[in-house]
Amino acid sequence: MPNAEPPNTPHDATPAGEYNERHELAEAPPAPTPEPASASDTLPEPPALAARPLRQLALQGAATLLVVSLAWPWFGMRGETLPWPETAFAIGGAALLLATLTRQPWWWKLIHLAFVPLAWLGSQVPLAPGWFFLIFLLLLLIYRGTLTGQAPLFLSNEATALALAEITADRPNMRFVDLGAGLGSVILPLARVRPDARLTGVENAPLVWAIGRLRTWGKPRCRWQWGDLRQADLRQSDVVYAFLSPLPMPDLWKKVCAEMPAGSLFISNSFAVPDVPATTVVEVGDRRQTRLYCYQR
Repeated sequence: MPNAEPPNTPHDATPAGEYNERHELAEAPPAPTPEPASASDTLPEPPALAARPLRQLALQGAATLLVVSLAWPWFGMRGETLPWPETAFAIGGAALLLATLTRQPWWWKLIHLAFVPLAWLGSQVPLAPGWFFLIFLLLLLIYRGTLTGQAPLFLSNEATALALAEITADRPNMRFVDLGAGLGSVILPLARVRPDARLTGVENAPLVWAIGRLRTWGKPRCRWQWGDLRQADLRQSDVVYAFLSPLPMPDLWKKVCAEMPAGSLFISNSFAVPDVPATTVVEVGDRRQTRLYCYQR
């Protein structure tokens, strides 16, 4: 999937191939670290996390109620049937307006605009109800992380994995954790070029996790872990890598600061930590124009 361009402007961009020669990561001052947080402050409370999707659902409900409450009496008094195609698109427009007024991110605006029209179009497809349930179940098995961690399924490419190998070349026997490891697109290439490393992939989308588990089966230094990234143990990690989205980055940074040891390295693909300058930024040089934001602890 294509990378979203992060809002932060990097302070320094380093081509991956020149990283080891310039040693910018070792020489740059460490990123500012917030004051130590207690265990209760490290991870967000479940209700707060659940509130974000629920707010979007409430916004969609408000748009539906607004349009239907106006359209139903109008067509009812005239003895006409409510025109559902036009109503569905009107609800999408109202949802877009509400999303704009509440300053939602651009991707939520698109979701609100398209949700009800696509639901109506889907209802016109001549399929048995069971097929719709199976499609929903399949999407849930693949994209569960979008609901629980607000991170879509972004797959890192091999060029990124090789860049990570270069960045971490000065860390022998490193303990590497990939949060949201997907299909193992980082763990497997790293296992080939860094046989000394101990690699852990953390994934919570059931079908994606199962595929990654099969792909890493029999790799002695690869550990494939089922779990939520918010609950992953980072205390023994030398390097933590994540390719998520802008939304979970502030909470993840709190967790990184509370758990990762001094001298460790946090790397975020494409999405910078808000208001925290990266120690260095590595440009992978692939077609995606991938940038790796590196934060020295």
